[in-house]
Amino acid sequence: MATIENPALKPFVARIGNELVLAQVLIRRNETGYELRHVEDQAAAPALLRLLKLNDARSLAQFTAAGAFRPLKSAPNLQRGWRMQLGNDTELEAALNQLYPGAIADWHAAQAANPPVTHYRDYANRQSGMYRITAMLTGAQAARVIRAGCDKRFCLKQRLWTVAGLETDSAGEKSLIPCLEPCAVLMEFARKAMRIEQQERIHLELAPEEAATVQAALQAVLDRPDATVREGDFSAPDNPRRLQLVLEKFRPISKLAGGSETE
Repeated sequence: MATIENPALKPFVARIGNELVLAQVLIRRNETGYELRHVEDQAAAPALLRLLKLNDARSLAQFTAAGAFRPLKSAPNLQRGWRMQLGNDTELEAALNQLYPGAIADWHAAQAANPPVTHYRDYANRQSGMYRITAMLTGAQAARVIRAGCDKRFCLKQRLWTVAGLETDSAGEKSLIPCLEPCAVLMEFARKAMRIEQQERIHLELAPEEAATVQAALQAVLDRPDATVREGDFSAPDNPRRLQLVLEKFRPISKLAGGSETE
C-alpha cells in the first residue's frame, strides 16, 4: 500500500532550516535526521537529558512535570529534561503530531492568502446543547473571555480568529502554531463565563489604590500558579483563567485611574 504524503510536511521541513522553535520544542537538524528537545534545554549537554523514543512523545505531552493532565497541548507547561532522536521527516511529523496535534497542517493552512479561520461569533452561533449559551456573550464580554482564556500564559498558539473589537495575536507574540478557530477548552471557559455573567451583581466601591491592590493580588497569584489547581476545572474560583478574567475587568478602571494595564 502506497504511503499518503502529507502535503504540509515538505514546506514545513523547508521552513526548519538548521533549527526551528515550535512553541516549546526546539527542532534541530543533525547528521542522522533531527533532534527534538525543550527549548529551555537548548544549551544542555545531551548526557544530561533523558533520551526518549518516538513512542514516548504522546505520554510526554499528556502530563506536566508535576503529573497534572494537560488538556491543552499548546499550553506552555511541556516537561523539560528530555531529548528525542528522529531519523527522517516521517518520524518528525509523527513526533510533532503527538506533541502538538495538527500543528503542521494548521501551519500550512495559515500560509494561504485566505486562511480557513472561523471567528468566535460564527463558531458560537453554530453551537447546540449546553454550549448555545456561549453565543449570548456580548462583544465586550467575549473579548474579555478570549483575552483571558487565550492569554500566552495558558496557550502558545497564535490566535487568528477574533471577535468584534479584539485584535488577533501578533506574529511574534506566541509561536508559529496558528489557532484557526476556538478550541473546546476556550468554549467551556466561555460557557462558565456566561453563567457567571448571569449571576446577580455585587456592587463594591473601591478607591483607585484599593483597585490597584486587588489587581496586584490577582497578578501575584497568577505569577505563582498552584500546581494542584486543574487547568480545565472552571468551577474552581482559583482557576488561573478565572483569575485572569477578573483581572481583565480592571482594564477600564486602570485607564480611568491613569494606571498601566496588566499584561
